[in-house]
Amino acid sequence: MIASPDGKYMTPQEYLEWEEHQDIKYEYINGEVFAMTGGTIPHNDIAFNLASALKSHLRGGACRVNIAHAKVGVSEKGSFHYPDVVVSCDQRDRQAIKFIQYPCLIVEVLSPSTEAYDRGRKFIQYRRFQTLQEYVLIDAEKISLDCFRINDKGVWELHPYEEGDEVHLTSVDLHFPISLVYEDIQFAI
Repeated sequence: MIASPDGKYMTPQEYLEWEEHQDIKYEYINGEVFAMTGGTIPHNDIAFNLASALKSHLRGGACRVNIAHAKVGVSEKGSFHYPDVVVSCDQRDRQAIKFIQYPCLIVEVLSPSTEAYDRGRKFIQYRRFQTLQEYVLIDAEKISLDCFRINDKGVWELHPYEEGDEVHLTSVDLHFPISLVYEDIQFAI
């Protein structure tokens, strides 16, 4: 849903100022704003499970873990998105207030309505981050995690994980069983 009822395009600065006064979150892409829809409880729990593991693993170090309400800005001019989990180990993000600009890891929990966008156009936007090393997509309806990792030649490679696998997030050197992400999740029958 486009939030700007008059169809007027916003500058990035107008968006940042306008969004501060809104009751819900909006993503900003090419001058347009899009309302963020609410997720399911399993969606939230999956993001929380991974964010908790990341926070515990990275505690006391130089990295910062944020969830849901932390915005990432591809540049000062946009686009701006709200990933489910984002990690930045870049000193320039330590004092960030409005948005993260130097993520090394971005995680999206997939829903049927956003999966194509998260795998396609959003990933194109995220690849513009020079610091991004991994992009993780987690299925909320079955045990499946896709980790896209940039190799030493600058090519993004897919590393899929399924039930029983151990996941390795190289950007933060975290190993965990995929079951950790799905702890307390009940799938529809």
